[in-house]
Amino acid sequence: MKRTLLSLVLISLGLSVRAQNTIPAAAIQIQTAELAAPADKRGASSVYGYSAKGEFILLRKGTNEMICLADDPKIPGLSVACYHQDLEPFMKRGRDLKAEGKTPKEVADIRDHEAKSGWFPMPKQPASLFVYTAKAENYNAETGSVKDGYLRYVIYTPYATAASTGLPLKPDAPGMPWLMDPGTHRAHIMISPPPKN
Repeated sequence: MKRTLLSLVLISLGLSVRAQNTIPAAAIQIQTAELAAPADKRGASSVYGYSAKGEFILLRKGTNEMICLADDPKIPGLSVACYHQDLEPFMKRGRDLKAEGKTPKEVADIRDHEAKSGWFPMPKQPASLFVYTAKAENYNAETGSVKDGYLRYVIYTPYATAASTGLPLKPDAPGMPWLMDPGTHRAHIMISPPPKN
């Protein structure tokens, strides 16, 4: 009896873990990835996501300037992003270095050196990034339904400083724009609206 109960518990745990790591259909990945994009950019953006084998692939070639990334099914909850195509060399290099097992600090240091040397280009003008997230209990990966999602905004302005933008280095009020990583290739304006709840 104990052996049967233990077997049932182990099978149940195995199914639960497998369900959490199930890769959604390409259509669901595209649908949820575009939640990060401005409404007028949806339907025409390029979308990267995951094959049934878990490989990171292009799910849809777009016709506008936006690139969207589907949710990583290995991480609980929903986290998707869309960004301007001029940020792709920077973003791709980060993904490649992470895949090589580099730590976040190593990724930042390597990209900093490579950006300064011109190994990959950074945008010459401000470029946008949108990030949309939701807690695990508010996201259904099978249907793509999401509730209580949160959208934040980032505008990359390489090498910008507080003096060149007039922005503070931390927000003085909820939702106030501020400058993060000033003076570096990854300098960006953060805009995090107050949560609705």
